[in-house]
Amino acid sequence: MTGLSLHAVDAATGRPAEGMRVRILRAGAKRRVIAEGRLRADGTLDHPVVRTRLAAGLYEVVFDIGDYVGAAGEGFLEEAAIRFRLDDPDRHCHLPLKFTAFGVALFRGV
Repeated sequence: MTGLSLHAVDAATGRPAEGMRVRILRAGAKRRVIAEGRLRADGTLDHPVVRTRLAAGLYEVVFDIGDYVGAAGEGFLEEAAIRFRLDDPDRHCHLPLKFTAFGVALFRGV
């Protein structure tokens, strides 16, 4: 399985981050957005990039936490931008994000 998948959960409520805006960029000398959208009810991004073989290189995912938690009235973080390197284009990369208005945790999953 190839591609890149995301999953975001609001750790303060224990719920998936439905509606959170995310952008995926090809990083490096010429940064460019390769995918963007809002997370589904299950906290995942439904975009063709999930099923696409990505080239090796630098990528960045930007989670718009401020907009998401702003609806609840209070927050500290505006964005969580994670820059990472894909070395093996044939290996799927899953990035699960756990967050609150004040902190984030992200790791590479399978």
